[in-house]
Amino acid sequence: MDMTRLPERFNFAQHLLDINRAYPERTAYIDDRGRLSYGELHDRARRLASVLLACGLRREERVLLLMQDTSDWPVCFLGCLYAGVVPVAVNTLLTADDYAYMLAHSRARAALVSGALLPVLSAAMAQAPHEVGTLLVSLPVGKLHAGARDLEVAITEAEPLAAAATTLADEPGFWLYSSGSTGKPKGTVHTHGNLWWTAELYGKPVLRLTADDVCFSAAKLYFAYGLGNALTFPLSVGATVVLMAERPTPDATFQRWVQHQPTVFFGAPTGFAGMLASPRLPARMAVSLRMCSSAGEALPAGVAERFKAHFGCDIIDGIGSTEMLHIYLSNRPGDIRYGTTGKPVPGYEVELRGDGGGAVSHGEVGDLYIRGPSAALLYWNNREKTRDTFQGGWVRSGDKYVRDTDGYYTYAGRSDDMLKVSGIYVSPFEVESTLMQHPAVLEAAVIGVPDGEGLTKTKAYVVLKPGQQSDAQALQAFVKERLAPYKYPRLIAFIDELPKTATGKIQRFRLREQEARA
Repeated sequence: MDMTRLPERFNFAQHLLDINRAYPERTAYIDDRGRLSYGELHDRARRLASVLLACGLRREERVLLLMQDTSDWPVCFLGCLYAGVVPVAVNTLLTADDYAYMLAHSRARAALVSGALLPVLSAAMAQAPHEVGTLLVSLPVGKLHAGARDLEVAITEAEPLAAAATTLADEPGFWLYSSGSTGKPKGTVHTHGNLWWTAELYGKPVLRLTADDVCFSAAKLYFAYGLGNALTFPLSVGATVVLMAERPTPDATFQRWVQHQPTVFFGAPTGFAGMLASPRLPARMAVSLRMCSSAGEALPAGVAERFKAHFGCDIIDGIGSTEMLHIYLSNRPGDIRYGTTGKPVPGYEVELRGDGGGAVSHGEVGDLYIRGPSAALLYWNNREKTRDTFQGGWVRSGDKYVRDTDGYYTYAGRSDDMLKVSGIYVSPFEVESTLMQHPAVLEAAVIGVPDGEGLTKTKAYVVLKPGQQSDAQALQAFVKERLAPYKYPRLIAFIDELPKTATGKIQRFRLREQEARA
């Protein structure tokens, strides 16, 4: 296929199933229940497509996809695409109120749900108007209420759909909801073609995945990052994927590393730091990792260096977003500078702009804008936010960065997290990364707080490693030795756990709210 363009008519599910048709016995997925071959994936996805159409769903109508990471998730996602209906993949860790909002906002006509999540979805359906007429429940089913069907029975009884829907490359293919950390989550609409672009621009040339790889992602499939890691990229080359329904704790992750011997692991900075702090960290010889990927937040250099010293394995740090679907700025094999987010991924353009909208010079903090073929179409029914983010072909990321003279980009924090101390911008992330270099510190979050005269002072919330001790003066001195003196945290509070989103990102606004109430 021509890398410069996609054909007008393109169905991504058909594309994946067709390129893997030649080796039906090869393992596509390993989950907690067993293995699913590429032949079985092809058959089950087409049967699920038949089930949806038989239930009366029409082209472009939405289907809520609320499922844990088992092989049923890719079957359902690809089955929806194959049928030409639009899966709306949602976070499994939300509340009934959240799902009630998403049901009403997306006007989903059907829902695909894991048995363990049926109670919370049922509560959501009971409290809000919705249009769900078909409810399919994945194992373990338990007790089904009126109108619900066993997904496995439905798939088994259906005939495979003979041909995929003749969708367009630019047609809405699926939705992902943003994290909603600063308001209601936004329904981000992506196309069939966007999935193909991320595989061609990042999965193949940067990660260099092949059919011999075994991929394992701590980020779940309902995240943009996890969707690429555990579906788009590996299935584009015929690789095998390990799925895990439970939370990616260090122990759960280690178990899969040793049992299934993944060659590529996809994680986040918080997870890597937690694993390195675990007394049960496996020995290098016990695993088969050739490379790791990190995204979600910038990876502290110290974490990456300690991981490589232990496992002899690089962590490729990058940044992506729900709006761009996957990573557009990244380190890459053979070109890694720890402490930075690397350089633009070929196929994407990146600009740093100042407050007036003009380009900033090397070494100056600027707002990060991206242009590339995997950008979302819009936020559903939200013109104001759409116009604010999608600007004439460019996407405003909401992140601030600094570019050095060698072309490497270093994260400076979210635009709404930046602090101005004594008239000078201070990046919370820079201070946090420095604090995390201290041997006693596991995690840190930095915010600005007003002093008695209304001036902004930096305050750090610090989580110490188990069994470690330190005090504020020692940590302040540690930062002063490594950063410009005005950047050190004037106040330090020690806490047991930082507030985070379900994706593992630190919620600094929660700390600011706590300060405001104090």
